[in-house]
Amino acid sequence: MFFYHHNIRRKIMKINELEQHIREFLPCEYLSVEGDGRHFFVAVVSPLFAGVSRLSRHRLIENGLKEFIDKDELHALSITLAATPDEWKEHPNNSEKPEFRCYHSHQHHE
Repeated sequence: MFFYHHNIRRKIMKINELEQHIREFLPCEYLSVEGDGRHFFVAVVSPLFAGVSRLSRHRLIENGLKEFIDKDELHALSITLAATPDEWKEHPNNSEKPEFRCYHSHQHHE
């Protein structure tokens, strides 16, 4: 699907496409993706995050999606959760939707 913005044709990414792309490079025990085709909120639980800082976890996700960020198919990515399975089990609200903490693909936050 494409939309036009300032006379530029851009692909709109679907939620299931983003989920598939994430699962291609990251083993996920839990993955939640919400968004409007350009701005997405992602929550990920992966054993690959063990021993990795929060910033490095975010960068791992961002680097895996770099191709789509560079082509502007993915404009903004908010990583609401990036946890290990053990961290997720210990999280007091692990059955609830994670609180959104904004992380844009063009910025780096710790």
